[in-house]
Amino acid sequence: MSAAHQKQWNNRFVQWVDDRLPVFTILQNDAAEYPTPKNLNYWWNFGSLAGIVLVIMILTGIFLAMYYTPHASMAFERTERIMRDVNYGWLIRYIHMNGATMFFITVYLHLFRGLWYGSYKQPRELLWIIGVIIILAMMATAFMGYVLPWGQMSYWGAKVITMLFSAVPLVGDSIVQWLWGGFNVANPTLNRFFSLHYLLPFVIVALVLVHIVALHTVKSNNPTGVEPQKKEDTIPFHPYYTIKDLWGLGLFLIFFAFFVFFAPNYFGEAINYKPADTMSTPAHIVPEWYFLPFYAILRAIPNKLGGVVAMFLSILILIVIPWLDRSKVRSCKYRPVWKWFVVLFVIDCFILGWVGANPAEAPYTTIGQIGTAYYFGFFIILMPLVGKLEKPKPLPESISAAVDKK
Repeated sequence: MSAAHQKQWNNRFVQWVDDRLPVFTILQNDAAEYPTPKNLNYWWNFGSLAGIVLVIMILTGIFLAMYYTPHASMAFERTERIMRDVNYGWLIRYIHMNGATMFFITVYLHLFRGLWYGSYKQPRELLWIIGVIIILAMMATAFMGYVLPWGQMSYWGAKVITMLFSAVPLVGDSIVQWLWGGFNVANPTLNRFFSLHYLLPFVIVALVLVHIVALHTVKSNNPTGVEPQKKEDTIPFHPYYTIKDLWGLGLFLIFFAFFVFFAPNYFGEAINYKPADTMSTPAHIVPEWYFLPFYAILRAIPNKLGGVVAMFLSILILIVIPWLDRSKVRSCKYRPVWKWFVVLFVIDCFILGWVGANPAEAPYTTIGQIGTAYYFGFFIILMPLVGKLEKPKPLPESISAAVDKK
């Protein structure tokens, strides 16, 4: 960075560091003075909340790793020791357990906000794709972390999910054996999952940094979907949105703390407090709630390979929606028809989650198939068709015009 673009600081130490490594100037330009649309609402809080939860998850995970032993004969007992004998171990583990839920809540709401306001459209396609990759890394991390307590649901969940890869033609069995580290879910599997569970959060951090760089390159979208056209359309990120983010953080931490202190096992399965028994299969194997819609899609397809393909496509299809949506208008606020299909899509995701939590039998199977059909039809049929035929409402001339009118 040239001296002409560097700021001058009153603090001599800060100036000395900044002359040699312009970290303070970068923070000032890309955080405090970062020009942000003046009409952002509280839906834009969830990106920063997700980042804060990620930090909490990494810190608590590091402390838990100090006392955990990734061995099939000791993992369950070591987990119980953390809960009972380590000072505040119960608190750290409950924060980590429920932190996974909070992470997915914030990220799913962040994803919904992007879908509602068209934040995936040009020029933010790559920003959106990086976000989808972050979700995939989160899912892999969460799945491996769920296995580590080595309870009944952990063990059998790992076995059922990894066995899905056996449906891949020719190389399926080899992939499963590589994941297991042998011919069954056992100690090598636990070691592999622990190593990857510890590593992947740092990969997510790297992806988040790339995500932020991409965001600051193309700038933030806003509720109108209209790009800032003049200086009056934007305000500095600090103090306006830092205050807004802190307000949202306060409310979010109250919500988080409620589950940590009053309902820490609300999102878990009671059977997972029983040690893994390789000879006793649970009556109903249920993944964590944030996987349930995709689990329902998997079970909706009678063919095993078809179900696995559909499950992965249900996530990967998010990557191509910038090119599936043909509407020139971003925000659902100005799309009177499309917004109702988006609302139905959200309802459909909840229905699929409910189906995934129930046994694979009538009527849940039929409902799951209908929900799966709408899920893919939403992207493949409705998104391009409505985008082409819909007549949107007139857009405001500028962000300032929309704010002044309001």
